[in-house]
Amino acid sequence: MRVRFLIVFLAVAAGPLAGQAAAPATPSDPRLEALKRELVADIDSRAVFTQQMVDQIFSFGELGFQEFETSKYLVALLRKEGFRVEEGYAGIPTSFVATWGSGKPVISLGTDIDGIPQASQKPGVACRSVLVPGAPGHGEGHNSGMAVNITAALALKKIMERDKLSGTIKIWPGVAEEQIGTKAYYVRAGLFNDVDISFFSHVSSNFGVSWGSQDGTGLVSVLYTFRGTSAHAAGAPWRGRSALDAVELMNIGWNYRREHLRLAERSHYVIPNGGDQPNVVPQNASVWYYFRELDYPHIRELWATGDSIAAGAAMMTGTTLDPVRMLGSAWPQHFNRPVAEAMAANIRAVGMPKWSAQDQAFAKALQTDQKTEARGLVDSLGSALGGPVPENQKRGGGSDDIGDVTWTVPTVTLRFPSNIPGMPGHNWTDAIAMATPVAHKGATAGAKAMAMTMLDVVLTPKLVTDAKEYFTNVQTKDTKYVPLIRPEDRPAIELNKGILEKYREQMRPFYYDAKKYKTYLEQLGISYPTVRASDGSCGSSAVP
Repeated sequence: MRVRFLIVFLAVAAGPLAGQAAAPATPSDPRLEALKRELVADIDSRAVFTQQMVDQIFSFGELGFQEFETSKYLVALLRKEGFRVEEGYAGIPTSFVATWGSGKPVISLGTDIDGIPQASQKPGVACRSVLVPGAPGHGEGHNSGMAVNITAALALKKIMERDKLSGTIKIWPGVAEEQIGTKAYYVRAGLFNDVDISFFSHVSSNFGVSWGSQDGTGLVSVLYTFRGTSAHAAGAPWRGRSALDAVELMNIGWNYRREHLRLAERSHYVIPNGGDQPNVVPQNASVWYYFRELDYPHIRELWATGDSIAAGAAMMTGTTLDPVRMLGSAWPQHFNRPVAEAMAANIRAVGMPKWSAQDQAFAKALQTDQKTEARGLVDSLGSALGGPVPENQKRGGGSDDIGDVTWTVPTVTLRFPSNIPGMPGHNWTDAIAMATPVAHKGATAGAKAMAMTMLDVVLTPKLVTDAKEYFTNVQTKDTKYVPLIRPEDRPAIELNKGILEKYREQMRPFYYDAKKYKTYLEQLGISYPTVRASDGSCGSSAVP
């Protein structure tokens, strides 16, 4: 028999929850408060489970589309916990959808799992100390989100089973987020067709949630490949037509065009294929672009400009241009107000983690090493709730393909405090804290806020109704989602294959063994925190 409780959402009760700093007092429904405190106690009891998941995924350090060890580990864990798992979702080998429960509401839980190139780093060492030279690592902190989501889901699942509450939980990974490579395909495959509320989690140095349109960008990730004619570069260069020349001319043309683009535009490129060797005129070459803008029309306009410059480069060099390959896309993000407000109340109830003196010393040492302000970890909670950024104040910035999900179903992103402020992002410095007590405490705090807000959704039908009303009558009233991916586009599952083939066996001896060691730091023999020595040396050798 399906049971549902109608409880009007109010803010969470006064006082800090277990293991957290103090938060402002607000009234709350007694039953909802009791269940939330039960969730918090349960999540505290799972702290070792959460820590082990954070450390395990950190040790895999896999790049986008190659997260095979991470996916295998998570699928096995979720099946053990009673979830039904569909692997290879949307034609992506490392993706999956894990489902538990039945009936409404249907709650989606997503988070990214991929790493950053050349970000291999010993955790807990507050200076550059590579684990496997040249290898990837979690320089964005994407090893921590699944620990937040799964811990939260299991705590809520326990209550739902006991109290026979109606509801369905769907857990999925953000595969290849750094390539903006999969979430639009999840939308196209129908993952969110039956979802009522979508939650996403992402690592941060603070604790919060936002609603409305944000100061980020959407983008298209596209590959331009030129075809020429090979020839001896010294003996008969006049017989060749250089595809690399076309790539270089496209880049020159784009860089001149930048002067006449909007200030909010962001674009960048790399040359993954520049030819074979200098004495052979390159018969094929490719350049990979990210074109970022604030909204769908301007993204399409920017992409069309890139296409025209590429066509011109081909004409100038006597080469041909292949059909443009779409490698990924993202809509700008717009988050749901009612759900964000509910989550912010729970964040305030949880409060920031209680950092130890060692945690703060560690953070300040890294900030000093990176020549940024040594302010340590954030130890006080701000408003916890951010609002929309006015159009005339938007300046552009990063992207995340969770944007496509936000335009498909009411969605919010929980930012949980598991990293050190002041780092550049997409860098080895952003990996240093991600298998330390900083990441572990932040993930536990994030799991509490996530589980509490999921419980709000399960027990408060009005919250779901309000979320859908905002989505329909405010967010999508004048803007309708049109995917940037084209019908013929397919996920670029070949990306990063060569890098992992090169480094995986060197990385394998450093995989975390939770059966032998309490923490990854213990396994590596790292004293926490390790800081730069007075002679300038950094860290010590890690033993696999």
